[in-house]
Amino acid sequence: MRALLLLLGFLAAPLMAQQAADAIAPEGGGAGGVQVPPMLAASAAAKAAGRVVEADTWMIAAAHPLAVEAGARVLRAGGTAADAMVAVQAVLGLVEPQSSGLGGGAFLVWHDGATGAITTLDGRETAPMSATPKLFLDAAGQPLDFFEAVVGGRSVGVPGTPALLAEAQRRWGRADWPVLFEDAIRLADEGFAVSPRLASLVAGDAARLARFAATRAYFLPGGTPIKAGEILRNPAYADTLRILAQEGAAPFYTGPIAADIVETVQGAGDNPGTLSRADLAIYAVREREAVCAPYRGYEVCGMGPPSSGGVTVAQILGMLAPYDLAALGPDSADAWRLIGDASRLAFADRGRYLADSDFVPVPVRGLLAPGYLRDRARLLRGDDALPEVAPGTPEFDHALDWGQGKTLAQPATSHISIVDGYGNALSMTTTIENGFGSRLMVRGFLLNNELTDFSFASHEGGRPIANAVAPGKRPRSSMAPTILRRDGQPVLVLGSPGGSRIIGFVAKTIIAWADWGMDVQQAVALPHLVNRFGRYDIEPGAVWLVPALAELGYEVEVRSMTSGLHAIELGAPLAGGADPRREGLAYGE
Repeated sequence: MRALLLLLGFLAAPLMAQQAADAIAPEGGGAGGVQVPPMLAASAAAKAAGRVVEADTWMIAAAHPLAVEAGARVLRAGGTAADAMVAVQAVLGLVEPQSSGLGGGAFLVWHDGATGAITTLDGRETAPMSATPKLFLDAAGQPLDFFEAVVGGRSVGVPGTPALLAEAQRRWGRADWPVLFEDAIRLADEGFAVSPRLASLVAGDAARLARFAATRAYFLPGGTPIKAGEILRNPAYADTLRILAQEGAAPFYTGPIAADIVETVQGAGDNPGTLSRADLAIYAVREREAVCAPYRGYEVCGMGPPSSGGVTVAQILGMLAPYDLAALGPDSADAWRLIGDASRLAFADRGRYLADSDFVPVPVRGLLAPGYLRDRARLLRGDDALPEVAPGTPEFDHALDWGQGKTLAQPATSHISIVDGYGNALSMTTTIENGFGSRLMVRGFLLNNELTDFSFASHEGGRPIANAVAPGKRPRSSMAPTILRRDGQPVLVLGSPGGSRIIGFVAKTIIAWADWGMDVQQAVALPHLVNRFGRYDIEPGAVWLVPALAELGYEVEVRSMTSGLHAIELGAPLAGGADPRREGLAYGE
């Protein structure tokens, strides 16, 4: 009963209620709400009521109703999950530009319905070949403040999203490539209603957005931030999409789009970057080995380095496996003690060992070895919070003398989950890093600030840092697109935005579904309790747990945590859930 009260109390919180009300506003964004096409009205109502959305054949869950509608059109016409993902991403880059787009990067996990294979594609951004370890240090050799580094060209890496879209669709698509951009081009030309979330974020970031002419003209026309419900057009973005639709991703990396990106980055006022046309021309998507680990009879598959998401989620779950979380339940402070300290131990390893494995050796197998995780799990046997945590010493045939990184990432990301009628399942997390990225806009889209996901310092105590900047290197990420399988078949597809808290959001949702028997809508809506580095961050819906966790020895802070979880359970029927903290929906037929 306490678990039910926990969930119901959270859903009744004023902020959540307002977000749910926004989600069911009529077409055109009436009453200041997000624009919901008529075909998605039932999905919006289900989300507001805390119910799953059900479907027989295919399903999509993404961060904005207009993007869901675009993907649904593709799936209805016989397209695959890869086809639909291209349509969804093209629209998200228009209606949710602060979170993802052509100027960013993404990680994709794919289960193939025909072969049963799991494939992961790395569309992460890369550092310019001219990058040095001093990229984010000031003249005195000290790390820059976060926004000193972010705003301008210094933070921009080579975008990977266009190349990833093209590669995924080439491998697994069935639709004609140009068709996939039609909805986004139409919306960019005709305009879309600005959502309350976008309007609020623009107003909050107005001073930084105003620093660059193109960005200022789009988000602050006449010097005033765009408002919820206004119709916003982006003809420059429509023109960019037309080029991609007609010619593929090549012009983005070697043609006129590439030239404009370089000019914008290198001409970014008092904080220019050194990104070159050669950097763009040599960019390539990487296929990586999936990180798969057992949990409660499932195989949990995610993204390996340069993402830390797959390894860290798997470590958390592996350390929790010996403990009966189902018996403890979601209302138990001891359950959250176990989850929180398992997360702290995993994050200690993450900070020392995880980085781009093309540049530094990463002990993935050692970090996930059953014996190593059993040893780490024994540290959780006490009855109060661990007084301190430290990285472990996994089995590894390379030097382990890494320093702890100093990374200052901020969340602004999006997630797409899709299951199609051919048995394929796709989980893709996509980002431009901080909200509005570098604040540089070119040809209708924002450029990322992903290079600030590197450690600002290159050494700690004389030891090199694994996630230090290097030419061509990909910065470590926390994105954790995930597919759970049983007997080789997908049973759950999920992921979330949220900076380094993504790892906690995804792990919590898996635990809520696998251990506590919640459906996917309940699991994504369950209050977040996240502990990465010692402090326990707790959402207001679980505030009654604060005294018990404080008594166990935790520093506790009550705060909102805006995830954007999108999850699909594969059963008969399919069941979809969309995070009530944001504007997204699940829809299927």
